[in-house]
Amino acid sequence: MVTTRKESAGDASLNAGLEGARVLIVEGRYYEALADELLAGARAVLEAAGVEVEVITVPGALEVPIAAEIALEAAEITGNAVDAVVGLGVVIRGETYHFEIVAGESARGLMDLGMAHALPVGNGILTVDTEAQAWERARVSEGNKGGGAAEAALTLLRLRRRLEA
Repeated sequence: MVTTRKESAGDASLNAGLEGARVLIVEGRYYEALADELLAGARAVLEAAGVEVEVITVPGALEVPIAAEIALEAAEITGNAVDAVVGLGVVIRGETYHFEIVAGESARGLMDLGMAHALPVGNGILTVDTEAQAWERARVSEGNKGGGAAEAALTLLRLRRRLEA
């Protein structure tokens, strides 16, 4: 028998294991209004979970994994550890092959980051055909993919802390 349940990072019982956590959001702001909505969703989930949030802004989705790696290296040097990363951005298909490169490489970069550092990573980089699709996914009141990416990162962080305890 398989059971499923919907959990929200804002539930008090789910915040256990997140004490003292520091989460880095790296947002690509190529589509600024959409970036604002993704950030609002992610920030709301993380703040409800009671974790410390730092936001780094980069021009677009392709720079998100690179900026996250730079921030992780700096955090290691300064002793200000990052416990999880949330990558946010929007890639809308155009008439050239550029979409495939940016969509694939930004996703691969975030996956590589998580694997190389055994780090919880939430991928909130939207890859869509139209701006309307992006809004459906980005709006906090609709798809809330920014919030979903933050919840994914927190779920992995809880798992990591539980297994390391």
